[in-house]
Amino acid sequence: MKIVDVKAWALSVPVEHGITFGIGKVLRRDTVVVRVETESGIVGYGESHHGRAASSVADIVNNLLRYFVVGMDASDVMGVWARIYEMQLRSHGMGAGTSIAMSGIDQALWDIRGKAVGWPLYKLLGGSRRRVPAYAGGVSLGWSEPDALCEEVGAALALGYKAVKLRGGDAPRRDIQRVEAVRKAFGDDLVIMVDANTAYSLADALAVLPAFEALNVEWLEEPFAPHDHRSYAQADRSRIPLAAGENHYTRFEFHRLIEDAHVRILQPDLSKAGGITEVLRIAALGSAWKLPLCPHTATTGINMAVTIHVLAAVENAGWFEGDISTPNPFRDQLVSTPYVVAKDGTVSPLDRPGIGVEVDEDFIRAHPFIEGPAYAPGPARMVR
Repeated sequence: MKIVDVKAWALSVPVEHGITFGIGKVLRRDTVVVRVETESGIVGYGESHHGRAASSVADIVNNLLRYFVVGMDASDVMGVWARIYEMQLRSHGMGAGTSIAMSGIDQALWDIRGKAVGWPLYKLLGGSRRRVPAYAGGVSLGWSEPDALCEEVGAALALGYKAVKLRGGDAPRRDIQRVEAVRKAFGDDLVIMVDANTAYSLADALAVLPAFEALNVEWLEEPFAPHDHRSYAQADRSRIPLAAGENHYTRFEFHRLIEDAHVRILQPDLSKAGGITEVLRIAALGSAWKLPLCPHTATTGINMAVTIHVLAAVENAGWFEGDISTPNPFRDQLVSTPYVVAKDGTVSPLDRPGIGVEVDEDFIRAHPFIEGPAYAPGPARMVR
């Protein structure tokens, strides 16, 4: 189980009809795939989030972290995590960049552990092949006109989903109109979440929350920047819970988020927050406060499959974020099918050893990173 090689690839695929939401219009999709190989020939794969700097994330893996990891025991995931923390996270390192890069390594190590013993990841983590409720999310359901948005929601429901996440962060009036249109079109049984992608001011959030409460919105996600603790505190005055976490890194940042007690839905991303090892720790912290874990999912089927395994193994599991982006070659071509939505709107973890997806390295070689901006940004805004 000695690690003999660690390699990361930065990948891109163009997007012809990208959605528009709080950070601008999507022009292409990026990701980073990490491959770890052992002396005995077992290969594990993981995903690191692109961080809007995919080539830089891959460079952190290839030209820094691999030198801490090669030669270690692949089964010693805690030891590898601690080594990277000691050498890079604790002092003089790039915190968020390192957390993102190490997430892919950590996923790959857990993939290797599962393959070595012949167990699927959920079983290795102490879970069962249980059903997990899923909502239609991903890079989708953006700032469309209400009629067009309702058509998109209808297509998502046809896939089996019973819940959807709409994009907020536009003008409060238009955000409310979109939620009203979807609620009117699909009735009270549809579960609706709203994600503002950090684009609201405090005044915006206070304007939409009463309307969202009347429309029975499940949660308001990331109304503010992750470091804006004061606004989260001042906006926490509705029965609509605030959700956050996809832009928080490691349990050390979640520690304050949990203790402040204004965010009631925890959303770490397994390709950003430090991998499986660290998200299990975050889940345990949250469980002590009775907070549900509803992870943000990233770009490829690797992260999606990993997320379901983890949700099947923690006691405070919440919703799985399904990806309905069309097309998404990182979900449909890079890997074998990562999950299937059942008729009741749930998903279950894969039952093959490790993460359970097969990775096509020919696809990887055919989709190198594309230089240039991945988003067409909207108008610049002052810090609010």
